[in-house]
Amino acid sequence: MPGVTRILLLLASVILSTFVHGQSDEYQEASKLFRAGQHAQALERVDNILKSTPKDARARFLKGLILTEQSKPADAIKIFTSLTEDFPELPEPYNNLAVLYASQGQYDRARGALEMAIRTHPSYATAHENLGDIYAKMASQAYDKALQLDKGNAAAETKLGLIKELFSSNTRGNKPPASKTDTSTRATVSPVVASKPAPPPPAAPVQAAAVTQPAAQPAAATKPAETAKPPAADPSSEVIKTVNSWAKAWSDNDIKGYLGFYAPNFQTPKGEPRSDWEAARRLRIGKKKIEVRVETPKVKITDSNRVSVTFRQDYRSPGFKVASTKTLMMVKNGDRWMIQQERVGS
Repeated sequence: MPGVTRILLLLASVILSTFVHGQSDEYQEASKLFRAGQHAQALERVDNILKSTPKDARARFLKGLILTEQSKPADAIKIFTSLTEDFPELPEPYNNLAVLYASQGQYDRARGALEMAIRTHPSYATAHENLGDIYAKMASQAYDKALQLDKGNAAAETKLGLIKELFSSNTRGNKPPASKTDTSTRATVSPVVASKPAPPPPAAPVQAAAVTQPAAQPAAATKPAETAKPPAADPSSEVIKTVNSWAKAWSDNDIKGYLGFYAPNFQTPKGEPRSDWEAARRLRIGKKKIEVRVETPKVKITDSNRVSVTFRQDYRSPGFKVASTKTLMMVKNGDRWMIQQERVGS
């Protein structure tokens, strides 16, 4: 599928290009080795950095790129996923996840990752473009399936032809992709790459495409521990108390109390209107006996007004029970902690 290979070779050069100043000799050397295609040696250097500073965002990001170039997508996905968990405010790791998912034909997951990138940074033009390409690829598959089922469907044939024509000409350059896999997605590559621009991406039906780092974000990615200002007091106990109260309101079928825990800017799971999401929750919560338990909550502090709390959620209702890992992204609204986003899964 040539249309989904473009996200993976651009991202690092942009996200990391602003970190050239002040970076360690070890990191500079790792970046140079990566640029030179000496991936095993670059990985060894990066691992040395992570032994002493395991949370270093730029080193972890570079490791994800190296693993991608080594055709280890599963390992690269783990790296970028962990970056989205530790630094949910950065859109680039979501974008690279989308590239990896798209290269495997997992367009639904690619779409979800790109939507998260856009939510964290609404003006992130690359993510918007990549998302358009993913939608186009999914549409192409749907029209193709329609033609398989109904060979005389002229409308579907016309629409499929339009999509193929749209991506038939290479508007970004004719150089083939650097990756060995047939992925038309490019991510950015590493700090040192700033001095040597990445090659233009190839033409492809779905260009989950090039990535550009917003000017405001890089500093956070370089030295997360230094840029994130710790809160004056540890809010963990207050946050956990809020989560337990949220679960109790849910268990008590207290719909008004339950919905009151969600922030005004709550990001609904599927991007649906807040009113639609609330209506669906009212229907589900108000009609049956529910028991929700929160186990082993762990709080991560982003800054004085933002935290994430991950826990095991035990949900039970008549005829149904499920245990899952859930993460709540929470923000301080006045003197209350409120839920801004929910994620299910580890």
